Amino acid sequence: MSELTILQPDGWPAPRGYSNGIAGTGRMVVIGGQIGWDEHGRFPNGFVAQVAQALRNVLAVLRQAGGGPEHIARLTWYVVDIEEYRQALPALGAVYRETLGRWYPAMTLVQVGALVEREARVEIEATAIVDPTG
Repeated sequence: MSELTILQPDGWPAPRGYSNGIAGTGRMVVIGGQIGWDEHGRFPNGFVAQVAQALRNVLAVLRQAGGGPEHIARLTWYVVDIEEYRQALPALGAVYRETLGRWYPAMTLVQVGALVEREARVEIEATAIVDPTG
């Protein structure tokens, strides 16, 4: 069984909504960037709805490897508008917890000039560590 450990250096302020680092043993699963479209290539309206779908897409790929949210060690978010992200933080927190629960992996968020799909507002990639026998 894989087990992940949160890494928090002594004396550092506690992060909110992410971890500074994660350590674990098991089989590594690398999930390419997932955007907020559904299985038919349709985008929902709005940034928060796209984030929710992108997170569900990450989980769908992870389930193929036998994992769940608790196996995610790292998330990298690419957004096309950092202000859109900042303004949506309360709603994003709710969507995140609804989708991934209260597991907060190591995370990075960056603004990019554009994503390949013109309608995409966010792309999320993940690294997970799952049971080595799975």
